[in-house]
Amino acid sequence: MSLMSKLLENLNPAQLEAVTTTDGPLLVIAGAGSGKTRVLTRRIAHILVERKAEPYQMLAVTFTNKAAGEMKERVGELLGGDISSLNVSTFHSFCAKFLRRESHLIGYDSNYTIFDAKDAQTVVKNCIKELGLSNTQFTPKAQMKKISDSKNKLISAYDFAKTSSGYFEDATAKIYSLYEKRLKECDAMDFDDLLYNSVLLLKNHEELGDKYRNRFKYLMVDEYQDTNHVQYLLMKYLLGSHNNICVVGDEDQSIYGWRGADIRNILDFEKDFPGAKIIKLEQNYRSTNVILDAASAVIDNNEARKGKKLWTDQRAATSYNYC
Repeated sequence: MSLMSKLLENLNPAQLEAVTTTDGPLLVIAGAGSGKTRVLTRRIAHILVERKAEPYQMLAVTFTNKAAGEMKERVGELLGGDISSLNVSTFHSFCAKFLRRESHLIGYDSNYTIFDAKDAQTVVKNCIKELGLSNTQFTPKAQMKKISDSKNKLISAYDFAKTSSGYFEDATAKIYSLYEKRLKECDAMDFDDLLYNSVLLLKNHEELGDKYRNRFKYLMVDEYQDTNHVQYLLMKYLLGSHNNICVVGDEDQSIYGWRGADIRNILDFEKDFPGAKIIKLEQNYRSTNVILDAASAVIDNNEARKGKKLWTDQRAATSYNYC
């Protein structure tokens, strides 16, 4: 059996269509237990076997290091060759590496420091004290949340200050501005800066943006329903004229609303990418129909959704097509 035949075997019709649809924008609505990871890894392998791209010309992003590692490992097992140059990572990991190469354009050393959440909150606490503000009225945690929300919407300290009104917002603007100054003095970025600065670099430096848009022939995004505005913009600015972007997600499984996830990213995919194809993975391999019917009765009450109907059968429930 050829390698290509092995890649396409044991796929149901919807999975097969998602794996072999390689060109142009594609939205895969993947219900729980429907074989999302199987589709993603085989799609990557299929593109490589078809010689549509080299490993370094593909970028797949997800939300956890575990998911990224598992995805790359599975592709390696499928192909049995060297795929060390394949870019499979979290959003933050990709941006951190990108900035190591390009941050000199915004005045940072390539060995800049990344402050974790605890370090960043300490800097905010010191800024509040330095400004003579009350840390009970302006708690470091709450101020850090406001700064993070602003960066995830691509709102700079300067822009925040321009639109602030009233004592509390004006104070937050001062904290945000001083916080950014102190980070720069330390040659440091926080986690939000990794995406924020990457997007600004791609947006404001056309030659740099073109370099990466020409490099990546295929973009793939896992758990698209949990992306926020700045993550959406990162993909937009990395996407070349080929428009080869595949996003996989399920609006019914969104869990990161508190981190600024914007469900409109998945709901408006066809508006953002005209001519996009939509494929729904509705066959479930984990649950019985009784469970699926009960879950659907609850989920159907959600207004902001694409709509799908999960189903299963007794034989498929014990299959391995969800892996």
